[in-house]
Amino acid sequence: MERTRTPRGRRTGRHSRSVRTAAVAMAGALALGGWAATATASETGGSAGNLITNPGFEQGLSGWSCSGGTGAVTGDPVRSGTSALVATPSGHDHARCEQRVSVQPDEEYELSTWVRGGYTFVGAAGSGMQETSTWTSGSGDWQQLKVGFRTGSGTTEVTVHLHGWYGSAAYHADDVALTGPGGEGGGPTEPPEAPPSVPGGLTVGTSTSTSVALSWDAVSDAERYHVYVDGSRTVSTSATSATVSGLEPQTAYSFRVRSENAAGESARSAPVTATTRPRPGGGGGGVPRHALTGYWHNFDNGSALMKLREVQDEYDIIAVAFADATARPGEIEFNLDPVLGYGSEQEFIQDIAAKQSEGKSVIISVGGEVGNVIVNDAASAQRFATSTLALMDEYGFDGVDIDLEHGINARYLTEAMEAIHAAAGDSLVYTMAPQTIDMQHTGSEYFKLALGTKDFLTVVNMQYYNSGSMMGCDNKVYSAGSVDFLTALACIQLESGLDASQVGIGVPASPRGAGSGYVSPETVTAALDCLTRGTRCGSFVPERTYPDLRGAMTWSVNWDRHAGDAWSRVVGPHVHGLP
Repeated sequence: MERTRTPRGRRTGRHSRSVRTAAVAMAGALALGGWAATATASETGGSAGNLITNPGFEQGLSGWSCSGGTGAVTGDPVRSGTSALVATPSGHDHARCEQRVSVQPDEEYELSTWVRGGYTFVGAAGSGMQETSTWTSGSGDWQQLKVGFRTGSGTTEVTVHLHGWYGSAAYHADDVALTGPGGEGGGPTEPPEAPPSVPGGLTVGTSTSTSVALSWDAVSDAERYHVYVDGSRTVSTSATSATVSGLEPQTAYSFRVRSENAAGESARSAPVTATTRPRPGGGGGGVPRHALTGYWHNFDNGSALMKLREVQDEYDIIAVAFADATARPGEIEFNLDPVLGYGSEQEFIQDIAAKQSEGKSVIISVGGEVGNVIVNDAASAQRFATSTLALMDEYGFDGVDIDLEHGINARYLTEAMEAIHAAAGDSLVYTMAPQTIDMQHTGSEYFKLALGTKDFLTVVNMQYYNSGSMMGCDNKVYSAGSVDFLTALACIQLESGLDASQVGIGVPASPRGAGSGYVSPETVTAALDCLTRGTRCGSFVPERTYPDLRGAMTWSVNWDRHAGDAWSRVVGPHVHGLP
């Protein structure tokens, strides 16, 4: 968020960064190395110090395997030499090309490649280590992706992989490099002669109303695992744990796991059963069934300056933007901006109380474009919980909004939010405002946070702006600014573990509220009707309706006022009139 008046030509919205910088959130806590790898193809293998065979694809696809025949070699464009990889995703295949490489346990490695074209991911996975990757949302020219990782105590080989995104444009890759100590024999390993063993130790972990966490023992010669729910394959992963989402509340399920390598799949494991928990009511006892959320500026950015008491009556949840980070990781504070004209903090506190007396919820928002609050270990999680509760006590905030745009750690933010909920109780109003890329699949850190705190989460108001085209739940790509974009992306959350009462549509209140992605209020109401009633849909029509959908959010009440309250006057009554 730009908290001062912006000069002409700069974005004046809350989220001015491009989707590319969401890579930290998408990939989790990555240890990105500050190194410059050289990746020059040789005739027999990788370049000096490079463990990759055929890194520049000068020998075709030798050493590489690509899913479903999606990969090929091209002579134009190339970054160096005469060849490069081109791989074309489809609606059901993200064009994964991979190579298995011998490595040593407990060692540091650095992986890089040069890419151009559509969405491109690069990463590495191996038995006994955490899978790591990074990505770019697309480029018209070559750019380098790089990521560092450490092998586990038993890791002797890794699978280096490149892939695109379902239904997106073809990607190109060249000059792949993996540097670090070579394993026995160096270079890629020979493919296995037989499928791996059956996974053992399948165990049920935490269950929610729509998800079940599973874990199992590692299989030494396995490259990936497949989870089966009542006989149907549901999740594939290179890790030894997974969370199965999209389940029905209070329902018993049977789970099995298979392991797989290049020679094939194992038999299925012995089954385990688990019953999901009852459907939650959603956090925030005072929030209406269908609610309108709006962000209020604690700064001047050229929109309308207004005191909290002046916020339009249509808003049910008012998120005060933003808290400030202190020098201590995880800790936050709030500094009332003098530009707003408050005579004292007590006057501001009285405004909060007045809004609450009208039945509104007022919460403190953490993040925005420049709000880089780091919660990545137990100590910072505790500081975040303690300082948030202190602000709730001091100002009377009803809860907290998580709007972190510089990467989150789901494990420790979950710990922090559980501590806040334990202290505040079920009256806590807890919202989130992830970007579109953060909620594309349940493996992202934001999605894991939402599912991990689902039992007391009030609403996720995903930001449907500043993102360009994205994929919907039907594996088709939709352009921003359309009813289909709003409904098909909401469908991912609605069908991947969140209750409908925990899903809202977040949009700019005016064309100046964000760099891109503005839609008219009428487009928002059409999307709400499509999701809740099955009417006014575009080309995408959900397979079912979601009458419990929570509502809509906007950035911001100030931009709404700047545009003559045009957004809230249309969307507010419509939200409150939903079935």
